Amino acid sequence: MVKNEFDIIVYGATSFVGKILCNYLVNEYTEPNLTWAMAGRSEAKLAELKHALGEKAQAISVLVADSFDEASLQTLCDSASVIISTVGPYALYGELLVKLCAASGTDYCDLTGEAQWIKRMISRYESAAQASGARIVHSCGFDSIPSDLGVRYLQDHAQQQFGDYCDRVKMRVKGSKGGASGGTIASGVNLFKEAARDPVLRKELQDPYSICPEGHGFTARQHIVNVEYDEDFSSWAGPFLMAAINSRIVLRSNALLNPPYAKNFYYDEGTLTGEGRAGERRAKRLARISRLGMLLLAVAPVRWLLSRFVLPKPGEGPSAEQQLQGFYDLRFFGRTEQGDEIRARVTGDRDPGYGSTAKMLAQAGISLCRDVDKGAVKGGFWTPATTFPDRLIERLQAHAGMTFTLE
Repeated sequence: MVKNEFDIIVYGATSFVGKILCNYLVNEYTEPNLTWAMAGRSEAKLAELKHALGEKAQAISVLVADSFDEASLQTLCDSASVIISTVGPYALYGELLVKLCAASGTDYCDLTGEAQWIKRMISRYESAAQASGARIVHSCGFDSIPSDLGVRYLQDHAQQQFGDYCDRVKMRVKGSKGGASGGTIASGVNLFKEAARDPVLRKELQDPYSICPEGHGFTARQHIVNVEYDEDFSSWAGPFLMAAINSRIVLRSNALLNPPYAKNFYYDEGTLTGEGRAGERRAKRLARISRLGMLLLAVAPVRWLLSRFVLPKPGEGPSAEQQLQGFYDLRFFGRTEQGDEIRARVTGDRDPGYGSTAKMLAQAGISLCRDVDKGAVKGGFWTPATTFPDRLIERLQAHAGMTFTLE
């Protein structure tokens, strides 16, 4: 096949998120002249998906490729400007494709929330990506586009209003509704397996700057929300499940930006639980559930039993109706060193992890293909906030059911 025969190849098209993403491109996305293909390891499953997507999908090409077959993955790299990967857990199935994209100069984005894998990919393949011109952008789903672009949106407006960035920003989940997918749970389970046998990784997971470039020089002690009363939101707050990966992505963005938001930049995330004793009880309950979940997954026999008999399997997730009924409402608060304050809000119209994530990831791939000039963003490993111009926020609001507003 000819190089760049396709603008985009969706690899992992028959995964849970992959199916949603392909349906979105076939039946919801309306911009013209996008050439794209579906790829996966099973020709039968790809044919089944193509049939299920209806008449509009019949012209879409399908390509067979396996995560461990270098020749088939190289064919994908030689055929597309951008590859969108939904094949997780990425620590198990994602490395070879990233390696080949970095070597081939093929742009790449995914929805991983696996910080330990991101760190490995950067250390192993960033020099190759810089040499080839490949732009590699991890975490282009709910983790971590709303957080990373939400902070960038707030900071750009702070710069316009105050002539300075905020050195302290926090994100709080005001409300959300959505289901869990077996693929996401499998990624979390794999992380606990890796950490159980690797003391270096356990130490790495305690470092909020773990995916920042070497020599970043940042020493600000980051705050982790457990149970606290948040004066800035007049509400109790508890932990947020995605805070660990989102915070690392935002801190990496700060390290990559020139100039950064601040040399001593503080960022944290939590979940608002309301005022009064009821709000405090909800925050404490959320913290207990979070601690219990981590304790259970840390014990190998319990982890196996939960994976085998309780937790959703890869390929399982919320129904189409549940996805449509889902939503999220994120609030951002920033304060400059001089004491100026600013607030922003990011919302999405479907369940965060799947219905909305699929649209975000699709638009990130399209924007990487159409909007991001190779002269402006050179080869390397980037974040959403350091890759995409304002055009992606415009795309997300026009085509992905999201809003970015000041409060």
